[in-house]
Amino acid sequence: MNLCIDQGNSSTKVGVFDDNVLIDYFAIEELSEVEIEKLFERFVIDACIISSVTMKYDELLDIMNKKNIFLVQLDHNTVVPIVNKYETPHTLGKDRLAAIVGAVFLEPGNDLLIVDAGTAITYDLVDANGVYWGGNIAPGLSMRLRSLHEFTQKLPLVEPVVDSPLIGNSTNSALISGALHGIVFEIDGYINALKIKYPKLSVFLTGGSIFYFDSKLKNAIFAERNLVLIGLNRILQYNVQK
Repeated sequence: MNLCIDQGNSSTKVGVFDDNVLIDYFAIEELSEVEIEKLFERFVIDACIISSVTMKYDELLDIMNKKNIFLVQLDHNTVVPIVNKYETPHTLGKDRLAAIVGAVFLEPGNDLLIVDAGTAITYDLVDANGVYWGGNIAPGLSMRLRSLHEFTQKLPLVEPVVDSPLIGNSTNSALISGALHGIVFEIDGYINALKIKYPKLSVFLTGGSIFYFDSKLKNAIFAERNLVLIGLNRILQYNVQK
């Protein structure tokens, strides 16, 4: 069994895989030694991979070393099962890299666009040969709403909602609709533009905000909330086999 840990700025996502099957998942604000020990009481863990933006996991490393667990600390030097053409691989977000690998694992041999809708929205393109060419970064939904409030004098700070009219009929609904549908049109626009060169393009949508957009897009997509964990598991498997 594999333990996959995605440590972000505000929370840590943990997945336990039996081969390729995600058998347990949870998100926690901070992964403590107690939580780690609980996992080892429930599962026989053979290998572990850690992806972290904070790099605060010394306690976790100590536990893995004591238990003699095969461990991968994901960074730009980690061997991955794709060809990475990003000009600055050391600046590529680890969650982006894992999501790309996860998408290639789920849909091998296809041209793929991976859209990760979180605090920021990332767009990443990998072709049918498993070559990653790069991507774009744009503000996420909450960031857009917050910036409209903070960089103007009178616009209020509003919370996003799932159901919003195409055209707002109040300042609040205009803000929400403008941000929400602007992102929907942005995603569809990227898909339509890329389909000119990649007519059989498959699209994966992941991230904490996918429920705002997945039912509103005109293009067909695969919505997979655990794409990053799936990619981490694939990277771990790839390194165990090396």
